[in-house]
Amino acid sequence: MAASLSLVSCVTNEEQGTPEGWEEVLPAPVPEIQAMVPDAIASRGVLTAGANPPFPPFEFKDSDGEIIGVEMDLVRAMASVMGLDFSAQEQDFSLILPSVQAGTIDIGASGFTDNEERRQNFDFIDFLYAGVQWAQATDRETPVDPNNACGLTVAVQRTTVAETDDVMPKSEACVAAGKEPITILSYETADTAATALVLGRADALAADSPITAWAAARSEGRIEVVGDMFLAAPFGFAFTKDSELTPAAGAAFQHLVETGEYERILSQWGIKEGLVDETLINEVPLSELPDSNYAAAKAASTASSAS
Repeated sequence: MAASLSLVSCVTNEEQGTPEGWEEVLPAPVPEIQAMVPDAIASRGVLTAGANPPFPPFEFKDSDGEIIGVEMDLVRAMASVMGLDFSAQEQDFSLILPSVQAGTIDIGASGFTDNEERRQNFDFIDFLYAGVQWAQATDRETPVDPNNACGLTVAVQRTTVAETDDVMPKSEACVAAGKEPITILSYETADTAATALVLGRADALAADSPITAWAAARSEGRIEVVGDMFLAAPFGFAFTKDSELTPAAGAAFQHLVETGEYERILSQWGIKEGLVDETLINEVPLSELPDSNYAAAKAASTASSAS
């Protein structure tokens, strides 16, 4: 029982801190990019971002109750380039985008998939491509095949792409073929779904690829990633549509890319796949955006990298 409790703590957010070797990345402010920050935010001096922990390694709470994670590190570094402090605001996931739209927070930073529906009302700075990845117990005698999972029990986080676009359609296909459906265990959080696999309540876990990799790395060798990543999509920071802040943040993000700080931040959290080579606004590279505001962002990021 004690061993099980210890193992559970490895894949939940209850006593985890930053990874071994982690260092805070706070780049110096870049004057050309600072000048692009909207006056109201510049005078306030703080960039606020809404997040909904736990969703490790993107965001979760450490033992002191502080929200940490790779998204928090990226937004903090972007804020630093813009000459701003950073404040993470915990909110229900469903309230984050409305809060961005209402102007009560500046950015949504909580594992948002950048898709066409959301782009109707928001712009996204895409920071990572990720897809669905499955995991199984390392001592499982018969390997799990994500493409042949009829009759298995699969743990997922409720309403995620892993549930709605992967496991549920696969289960329906099983029934249509006259086979046993997939038993879907839906949980409120990703860490609880991972714990269900660790404790043997599920045959497999299906989650966003960085989530699955993080859970496997924290499981003391009890679970392992299986199969290929699929349904890849961009994860992005959400801004109000046509916000004056987006070009400034885009220039700041580009500065992180060009200086190597972006790759360094993700590497500290064990993320080495799906990285972008350039700032993407709604999946369009910064260098290809025609808008005059983004021309200023391109000029500012170029000046910052040359200095």
